[in-house]
Amino acid sequence: MGIGRILTTVALVLGASVSPAVADSSPSASPSGDSAAPTSAGTSFRTATELELGQQATASASTGDYLYWSFPADAGQRPTVKATVKLPSASRSGAPTWQLDVYDGLRRRQACQYGAQTRTAAQGAASVDLACTLRTVRAWSEPWADDPLPGTYYVRLTAVSLGAGDLGQPVDAELRVDSKEIGGSAAVDGSLAQPLVPGIATTSQQQSPESDAAVLSSLKPDDGWASGWWSDRWVWTAIGGVLAALAGIGGYALTRGSGRPSRVSSGY
Repeated sequence: MGIGRILTTVALVLGASVSPAVADSSPSASPSGDSAAPTSAGTSFRTATELELGQQATASASTGDYLYWSFPADAGQRPTVKATVKLPSASRSGAPTWQLDVYDGLRRRQACQYGAQTRTAAQGAASVDLACTLRTVRAWSEPWADDPLPGTYYVRLTAVSLGAGDLGQPVDAELRVDSKEIGGSAAVDGSLAQPLVPGIATTSQQQSPESDAAVLSSLKPDDGWASGWWSDRWVWTAIGGVLAALAGIGGYALTRGSGRPSRVSSGY
């Protein structure tokens, strides 16, 4: 096999295999067209307003309220939560500090990989922007670890430093959650038996039609929860095996020579 044919085969293999993997790494921020974005927020974990990825949620509240939303996150995703609080135009007695917290399905507060999740509004500022990018959601983790796991996530937005004279003033909040597919680079062996969503333990033990009433969250990814074993790491492993085989063939073609030298007799 000639070197030119080997290089052509490598190019065809890479062109056919890399394109799907690159497409999978694009942000998944397409809102569903059949559901309207929520215009209110919950006041606790149990009443958190459900939010799809890519939706722009809004809510009107009073300064001092706790605002809650929930959204689904699957293995291999890296969610980013962004919030904007529009402050009242009336004079404020101080500089309020707003904070954005994200909790997983076990209601463990998740650390932000980057982003300003706590900000103090300057005197006279019309709004304050907050952001939190979580770590990549893992399909499985050790019991002692605090890694993000697949399931429902909760967002809490509130003012943590507020003067007494500023309590009760009207504010408007905007929230958006986007997610980026990280892919096989973050894949781990193993997976959860069930995603961490409210009511899953209750519904798994009940088979009656009324069991659906126990589910507090109906959110899930558009293509369903990941099975936990497939990732594009398998694709790159296969590509590596093909390239290794082609490299061996190419090395043999370069080193084997043109056969028996003409000066060597074939007789005895």
